[in-house]
Amino acid sequence: LARSMRSTNMIESMISICRQHSTNVKRWRDGQMALRWCAAGMVEAGKQFRRVNGHLHLPALRTALEQATAATVVPAAHDGPVSNAA
Repeated sequence: LARSMRSTNMIESMISICRQHSTNVKRWRDGQMALRWCAAGMVEAGKQFRRVNGHLHLPALRTALEQATAATVVPAAHDGPVSNAA
């Protein structure tokens, strides 16, 4: 798992596939539309992923990260309305 996580190749691959998928968009309307296209690109990227070496250790990693960051990270509100004010 550590070997897979040391590299940014997984993230770069997903970003590249999302970018290719969003080239079909001719007119961006609002933030929600951008999120939908990004999500659709991630679904397409997910179809091409292989299993991460050491994937069985991911739940333990998540638990350790949640415990380490619980007191220091303040939750962000990303579900509020998007302002169109310039």
